[in-house]
Amino acid sequence: MVSLNVRRSLLKRRIMDLITSMAILPLLFGCVGVFSLFKLLQQMRMKAYLQDAVVVITGATSGLGKECAKVFHATGAKLVLCGRNREALEELTRDLATPRATKVQTYKPYMVTFDLADPDSVVGATAQILQCFGYVDILVNNAGISYRGTITDTTMDVDKRVMETNYFGPVALTKALLPSMIERRQGHIVVISSIQGKISIPFRSAYAASKHATQAFFDCLRAEMEEHEIEVTVISPGYIHTNLSLNAITADGSRYGVMDETTVQGRSPTEVAQDVLTAVGKKKKDVILADLLPYLAIYLRTLAPGLFFSLMAARARKERKSKDS
Repeated sequence: MVSLNVRRSLLKRRIMDLITSMAILPLLFGCVGVFSLFKLLQQMRMKAYLQDAVVVITGATSGLGKECAKVFHATGAKLVLCGRNREALEELTRDLATPRATKVQTYKPYMVTFDLADPDSVVGATAQILQCFGYVDILVNNAGISYRGTITDTTMDVDKRVMETNYFGPVALTKALLPSMIERRQGHIVVISSIQGKISIPFRSAYAASKHATQAFFDCLRAEMEEHEIEVTVISPGYIHTNLSLNAITADGSRYGVMDETTVQGRSPTEVAQDVLTAVGKKKKDVILADLLPYLAIYLRTLAPGLFFSLMAARARKERKSKDS
């Protein structure tokens, strides 16, 4: 009798397990289906947002800016490419204008040549930008310069030069284009900051300061522009494999001319540009594109600042020792 009861109990349990599993499978498939539908709708919304949008990209002649030009162009955006090197802009424009088999209509980019570090040139450049299509949907503030040096050896001219390019230039261009966006109640301001806009590392003082200022300004702008329905996205990449460190300036203003090991090991600018496109398409507000260690450093700076400062001091000693040897 006991054995029979045990068998019945086991049978009931197996039947219940079977019923439960049969109920879970449709639920799982349903969840997958809903998620897939959500992703599809999200992609469709992104394509609709970017296709035919007038996109201005500064620093488009090389590195991340050049790759951003390629991915935005492939979505059917109408580009206005900005930079200091006219020949490089013309070469990129010819490349993008080459006929390709695409699913969307693409447009030949316009070019506007100016130096973002020259405040007087920004006003004239703004007029040229607006003449291209009559308005701007998305401004990608990408142009920038890096820096290497000790604070005690760095001249104030170098500090000002870095701030002019990385902070005052993007701010001036943004302010110049904002009135037309506010009038249309439509626009999207994007700025390529850096992980060093959230944490600071030794021998990058001018660069980190300019990126901290950038983060603060555009955070304020986001709050103020909400009533005008204008989006603001700040993107903070980690190391990218570009010529940024090669073209960095040193304490006396000369060219650094060294490809740092961290830069060599950085992410491909093509991959980062695709992440930038996705962040803009999804209208994200603040995006960090970095590995786990920089993420942890950001939280460490907030939650355990004493430990963070000790680690940065140790890093400074190590770099100073490496340069002296």
